[in-house]
Amino acid sequence: MKSARRAATALAFALLLAPGADAQDTTGLTPDVPTPYLPSTTVAVDEMLRLANVGPADLVADLGSGDGRVVITAARDYGARGLGIELDAALVEKSRENAKRMKLEERVRFVEGDVLRADISGASVVTVYLLPALMVQLQSRFLDHLAPGTRIVSHSFTMAGWPPDRSEMVKLSARHPGQGDESRLYLWIVPADVRGLWRGGGLTLRIEQNFQQIDVEGATKARISGRDIAWERGGVEFKGRVEGDRIIGPFELVRWR
Repeated sequence: MKSARRAATALAFALLLAPGADAQDTTGLTPDVPTPYLPSTTVAVDEMLRLANVGPADLVADLGSGDGRVVITAARDYGARGLGIELDAALVEKSRENAKRMKLEERVRFVEGDVLRADISGASVVTVYLLPALMVQLQSRFLDHLAPGTRIVSHSFTMAGWPPDRSEMVKLSARHPGQGDESRLYLWIVPADVRGLWRGGGLTLRIEQNFQQIDVEGATKARISGRDIAWERGGVEFKGRVEGDRIIGPFELVRWR
């Protein structure tokens, strides 16, 4: 069943992406995996981790982790911890072998599982290179299960109605199937939920929200990034941090409803 699902996914990729040369592999990871899959190139992996500003404090979860190259690179080159979630048991085993060979098995972990059911709540960075149908299903899980401020980086595919915070085109040193010598990467930062009526500091404010786009009643230049929120009202700038049902800044606002 798993191999059939992997094959179906590979076929869908083939239909979406025009045929081309095999994906570049200069990571030193073993590429001879019997089941078909489409890995990110070395350049794309590095740029995904750079775009997410990965560092030693991060736990990077790669969904559909293949041979483990993303989480292994995150641990080896960025000092992060890594979690790879992969449906194919052979690829999970290959990932573990790769991590052991690079003496990184204490910093990375690979589990056999479905990305639509796996626990990713502890991740501070999530990387994905999955088909649009899966991205649609994952979107609600990202918003429901990831903490505000978590960075999500996708290779090639976007999310429905949720505009990325940043997007970059990466030049590759070798052709990649269907993309020529370029790859598009997308970054989202999970925003805190601030919609509703807030009171504090002698003010009552209503905040409307659509993902990372917010409108603060009576204010201008309203913006939110993760837990950090700011706006201008009456010529005075408010900068604060969202902590559950409180916004902590020059004064404290509490969500009324």
